[in-house]
Amino acid sequence: MNQIAPYPDPKTLTAWRHDFHRHPEIAFEETRTSERIVAILREHGLDPVTGLGGGTGGVVTISGNRGEGRRIGLRADIDALPIDELNDVDHRSTIPGRMHACGHDGHTTMLLGAACALAKDPDFAGQVHCIFQPAEESEGGGRVMVEEGLFERFPMEAVYGLHNWPGLAVGEAAVHDGPVMAAFDVFTLKLTGRGCHAAMPHLGTDVVLAACQLANQLQGLISRETPPHQSAVLSITQFHAGDAYNVIPETVELRGTVRCFDAALKARLEQRFRDAVTATAQFHGLKADFDYQARYPATINTPRHATRCAEVLEALPGIDKVHRDLAPSMGSEDFAFMLDRCPGAYIWLGNGDSAALHNPAYDFNDAISPLGVAYWQALVKKLLND
Repeated sequence: MNQIAPYPDPKTLTAWRHDFHRHPEIAFEETRTSERIVAILREHGLDPVTGLGGGTGGVVTISGNRGEGRRIGLRADIDALPIDELNDVDHRSTIPGRMHACGHDGHTTMLLGAACALAKDPDFAGQVHCIFQPAEESEGGGRVMVEEGLFERFPMEAVYGLHNWPGLAVGEAAVHDGPVMAAFDVFTLKLTGRGCHAAMPHLGTDVVLAACQLANQLQGLISRETPPHQSAVLSITQFHAGDAYNVIPETVELRGTVRCFDAALKARLEQRFRDAVTATAQFHGLKADFDYQARYPATINTPRHATRCAEVLEALPGIDKVHRDLAPSMGSEDFAFMLDRCPGAYIWLGNGDSAALHNPAYDFNDAISPLGVAYWQALVKKLLND
């Protein structure tokens, strides 16, 4: 592999990343993380704006030495997950039930490194806003930053993000011309009937039977009502009912997610889900309390910005292959809120043969930190100097 960005040096990047990994903080609680980011930036002569995104986010702006020009944004997520880490490594989490199981410690490190490197060598025109965003994991910190006025306070003509990708080799990247990550909705359904003795089901209304039938019927929304060329996933992930062998319970609660890429399909799936709940409740004589929440829109790249990212990656020492034809992921990403308001692109950077994202044995690959720093630097100088 060819030589890549020497500053900050790889040992420094690794030290930063391991420190973040040892002290993981979940959505909107990233106080120490934010303080550490600010301290590093200030050590390198930068003056970040803090207290954004609900309090723990921040933005640092770096101006080039070639005068006025265009303005772009680079974004990293900084939060961890509520997971107990299983790795036996020196930098393992020191906080029970908290873990950087998605690599946001690495994303933060790469953007920090790029900010420091660009401050040292600001050979570009215009400005770059480095966005350190809290609460990506299910809580929509990206939405909060946008609603707070991110793009009004820090004007930019494009915004860019990246994510490490397990299973994609180190030295490889993937860039999509359109959809990258799916939209993400969540639901909670509580069915209430009349409990009874298990030996006398005719004296009650069986919420368990109704919920089982509904769970099966809902899959027809995917297999029979979704066009075969479109992707959608409906997953019931929780099913809570009853406490005794001989009691048909009064209530049952189902929870889960719905994911797809197309906005019209998303709206139709929600409506048909509601139709199915209403019909099931009426047929079985039950009361239905249905809470359906749209969490994240689909993450969709702007084609011309995706092309520029691919061009930068293809010319970058250390990148051996750029995939342009990988299938998008049914996972979700709140960078979608930023791309909804501002054009840009989101790429995947190979993490090698690691455990999967959100797995308690996952760990970010420190070998790719210098590569991520180099990518951000090259992207800035390509976009702002052309």
